[in-house]
Amino acid sequence: MKTLIAMIMSSLLSGLAHAEQISCRVVAISDGDSFDCATTASTQIRVRMAEIDAPERKQPYGQQAKQALTKLIYDKSVMLHVHSIDRFGRTLARVFIGTLDVNSSMVQQGAAWAYTEQLKDQNLRDTETFARNMDKGLWAQPAEDIVAPWKWRYAGRINEHAKKQTRPQTSFSQF
Repeated sequence: MKTLIAMIMSSLLSGLAHAEQISCRVVAISDGDSFDCATTASTQIRVRMAEIDAPERKQPYGQQAKQALTKLIYDKSVMLHVHSIDRFGRTLARVFIGTLDVNSSMVQQGAAWAYTEQLKDQNLRDTETFARNMDKGLWAQPAEDIVAPWKWRYAGRINEHAKKQTRPQTSFSQF
């Protein structure tokens, strides 16, 4: 089974190597850094915006980040500059509408972080610093609400693990 998955992923990646740019229309927004778009061939693509990380839906500022992305790209034609496919099968890409770099715009508005684990464009780090200094978007929130999404996801996994570990033990000693 692992071999089959590897072959499928390899096939997808080799196809993307030839198609470094994909034009599509945005048909759904999942959150502040993920969306679905449809190509002219009616193929639907799940996209994760490369080099940025926006707050999760249930995280403080998550809904505002989703709204910011919706305002920028929903029902519009975009150009995907494909980086790769992630472990969930999503297309990792920089997103453009004409000359507008949507990934950078999300960071500039304070709706996303520069995602240091994926960062190739160091200008995104400078853009984030500017947004922080100007208290844009999420940076205007109370300090306790400003948690990087990767830390927030990690804390959620730790809390879920702790819940599983603290289930009451059934005692059969009374029988």
